[in-house]
Amino acid sequence: MAEFLVHIEIEWPPERSQDERESIFAAELVQGQRLAHAGRLRRLWRVPGRWANWSLYDVPDATVLHEALTSLPLYPWMNIEVHALAEHPNDPRALGIEPPAPTKETA
Repeated sequence: MAEFLVHIEIEWPPERSQDERESIFAAELVQGQRLAHAGRLRRLWRVPGRWANWSLYDVPDATVLHEALTSLPLYPWMNIEVHALAEHPNDPRALGIEPPAPTKETA
């Protein structure tokens, strides 16, 4: 499997109706959940104040990633940047280093 960090910006056309927007966004939610349940979409973070997100995909290859991204109903209105990820020898998770538990000072 390969991991890809994906940045998506939505450029929704202002001339589209509110009903169409609601319908497509609802379908987007359903398809995103399908990708998550299939193990393809592993993490998703919102960019505050923008119609944008960062996501982590875990897929066999770039072709499967492309299929996943183009399956999203909002795909026609997305600007997408894809970053392939490789393992790093000093990755704390790979070294078995767990982050410390939050304290009052860090929480």
